[in-house]
Amino acid sequence: MRNLLLIAGCVLFAYSLALNAQRYAISGRIPFESDNGWDYLTTDSANGLLYVSHGTEVDVVDLAAEKPIAKIVGMKRIHGIAVANDLNRGFISDGGDDAVVIFDLKSRAVLQKVQVGKNPDGILYDPYSKRVFAFNGRSNDVTAIDATSGKVAGTIGLDGKPEFPVTDGKGNVYVNIEDKSEIAQIDPQALKVKKTWPISPCEEPSGLAIDLEARRLFSVCSNNKMAVVNADSGQVISTVSIGNGPDAAAYDPGSKLVFSSNGEGTLTIVQQEGPDKYTVLANLPTERSARTMALDTKTHRVYLSAAQLGPAAEATADNPHPRPKMVPGSFHVLVVSPH
Repeated sequence: MRNLLLIAGCVLFAYSLALNAQRYAISGRIPFESDNGWDYLTTDSANGLLYVSHGTEVDVVDLAAEKPIAKIVGMKRIHGIAVANDLNRGFISDGGDDAVVIFDLKSRAVLQKVQVGKNPDGILYDPYSKRVFAFNGRSNDVTAIDATSGKVAGTIGLDGKPEFPVTDGKGNVYVNIEDKSEIAQIDPQALKVKKTWPISPCEEPSGLAIDLEARRLFSVCSNNKMAVVNADSGQVISTVSIGNGPDAAAYDPGSKLVFSSNGEGTLTIVQQEGPDKYTVLANLPTERSARTMALDTKTHRVYLSAAQLGPAAEATADNPHPRPKMVPGSFHVLVVSPH
């Protein structure tokens, strides 16, 4: 009888997760004034804030009010933001200036600029080593910065172009290597690559997320696949079909859901039924261009940067694949909520 009750409970739990995933819906839009482009956005769940990269500035959003409340300005081309609440410091990768900008989380004042490699893109604060890591897309390396002093601790060479990183907080930092279809495992204390793992059949990985409990990495790739990877052995456990044009991944430990934001205009929602079993529950329509996202683990809401797009410019020899231009005044963040 006890076994039957346990089975029934598991079935009910799985059904509840599926129902919640299918009931995710767009619940709001947060508009912004500037017409600049964007890249990553980051939630600070502890303080109810969202940091949105927006061309040359970072917009700070109050998540309860769903309104911008401040700006951090004076940069050239922003990619990402990392937050260290234990140090009251924030960090911005400014790809246009080959620099990491350090700011005060409370006053939002810029404290320091640190020169790093070429075109810093993904950025990560690792609480284990108390270091910030800037992943430099054009110099194929990583700059490690002491998060307290702002001094460069060292540089780690990579065998290809780094994309999004994650940390397990226990002495391992992971990053997708886009042009090699790999994941690199980095020692944040010794500042060296420990291992590099191929993640075939996934190609050109971009977004990366981690399940700390099950020790699984989720890498979203350009060929409409998500690779589920063992964070200790590097083995590809499973692949899951996702939408086209993914650029970000997120894992929600509270709901056991994995998300992939896809530039085609969908949010793929995947249920984790176990460390080795994953099922696509929904491909929620969002907006074309909504390719980057952030997850608030407190409210389980997902935030996606997006804008209305016009026709693409004509291709040239220097730019054979031009992106469509943004419609002026249309930049916003979509709010996707469970119901």
